[in-house]
Amino acid sequence: MKKKEISKKEFVVAENKMNELLAIATKKGGFDNLTKKENAELTKYTQLVKDYEDVHYTIPMPQTVQGLIELKMFENKLNQKELAKMLNTTDTKLSEIMHNKRRPGISFLKAMNQILGIDGNLLLRLV
Repeated sequence: MKKKEISKKEFVVAENKMNELLAIATKKGGFDNLTKKENAELTKYTQLVKDYEDVHYTIPMPQTVQGLIELKMFENKLNQKELAKMLNTTDTKLSEIMHNKRRPGISFLKAMNQILGIDGNLLLRLV
């Protein structure tokens, strides 16, 4: 069953209702203190907002290994030195890969796949 497309106006209404309900939950001391009706409405409006954002606010997948590295650093709140340690490489080598001065080797790509969960096929297409 195909979902009904949500208009911008419906999105704004749903987002405002969701924020009102979140404020109520905060004022009451948490989600557990919402009434069943408030909880059901919060779930409904949150889903509408999510559905709209999934369609209209997508972030394109990086098209380079360097872009993937930067995305994973951002997602995991890591600096370059921390990521290098996770990937069992030196920060110098990681820096060279990120600045396109060195091509990533198989062991590096394997670590990106296994440790960061990046699809191996995607990595191979980008190299």
